[in-house]
Amino acid sequence: MSAGSFARICFALVFDKVKCLAPTATGKDNGFGNNYIWAGSLESGVQMAANHKMPAMIIIYKPLCPACKNLKPKIAGSQEIQTLSKHFVMINLEEGAEAPKTPSYAPDGNYVPRILFLSPEGLIDQDIYNENGSNQHKYFYSRPEQIAQSMKKALEKYKNERFDV
Repeated sequence: MSAGSFARICFALVFDKVKCLAPTATGKDNGFGNNYIWAGSLESGVQMAANHKMPAMIIIYKPLCPACKNLKPKIAGSQEIQTLSKHFVMINLEEGAEAPKTPSYAPDGNYVPRILFLSPEGLIDQDIYNENGSNQHKYFYSRPEQIAQSMKKALEKYKNERFDV
């Protein structure tokens, strides 16, 4: 068993024991990669972020969206995002089915895919966005490097938080 597999199993067991995840211990990857530990729902992800004082990354997508389909294998195959994800609660939500319909989850529109970051307190952090992307669609990412850059910015911003994992 590889160290990464062992770490994922331990991580899932810890969260399952504290009742932070759905009964299956992890959420569905929905094509974004089974090498990640996905929260079972937005609610469980926010609870995990608060309980473990970790930021969260939320991917909002639509199953038939061409840009979403294009992004999925890029995230699934990115070693850098996988490494950084160990410091985040990872959440993916289907637009219209699971994603909240509140304006805070669509800060500059309802386009997909969009990636939002939550503070460890569960608040949308509008200061973390794709700095190399469009001014009209600040939360749209097309390349793993862009996502990793925002993940690093979130970790830097919340570095004074105590990470339990």
